[in-house]
Amino acid sequence: MNDILRLSVIIPVLNESQNLKELLPLLKRHGGDFLENLIVVDGGSTDGSVETASQLGAQVFELKEGSRAKQMNLGASKATGNTLFFVHADTRPLPSFAEDIQIARLRKYKAGCYRYQFESSNPLLRLNGWATRFNGLFSGGGDQTLFISKKFFDALGGFDSSYCLMEDFELVRRIKKKTSFYIIPKSIRVSARKYEHNSWLRVQLVNLYVFLKFHLGTSPQELKSIYLKHLHYD
Repeated sequence: MNDILRLSVIIPVLNESQNLKELLPLLKRHGGDFLENLIVVDGGSTDGSVETASQLGAQVFELKEGSRAKQMNLGASKATGNTLFFVHADTRPLPSFAEDIQIARLRKYKAGCYRYQFESSNPLLRLNGWATRFNGLFSGGGDQTLFISKKFFDALGGFDSSYCLMEDFELVRRIKKKTSFYIIPKSIRVSARKYEHNSWLRVQLVNLYVFLKFHLGTSPQELKSIYLKHLHYD
């Protein structure tokens, strides 16, 4: 493994112009010499996300149809770094993100993620965040970000593009069969917008039900249908 980190950050987006205005400058400012690519893959936004990303210096690729898994695979195919870092647009990595990933690589970890805390003072959401320190069945969701060696990602075949939901957990499940999965002992910030239109209990119950169905082999299409039926967004 080349010890010098060359990091390709990949952000799948759909109508995330406002979040990109905060996220992209943060990544550019703190990525430093480690930052090889800053890639945004748009899934058909109508809010100017493509223009915002371009103006802020990201490499932008458009995928008019397809899942987030396909967006992230497309971004990975364009990356030239030796390490990929998948980040959701409503997540805020720490200023030390590049150094953190470099340290993990020097410790010979091929893949891992962060803990997180929601941008909320709600004690129940703080409990959710506290639980992300544990490396178990529920770890590795997209809100925790994902860093992974590009060589290892390619060997695994990337994200399973048949998954329109739970694509992150599906990939992490395969990662854990091959190598140790590292959770960086620091917390990034994650938007709590999912909870603006749904109660904490509703979200937990739906997440648990979908997660159990996922492990029982339910099709990705059915998982997404369950999720959209029971959770509400603007």
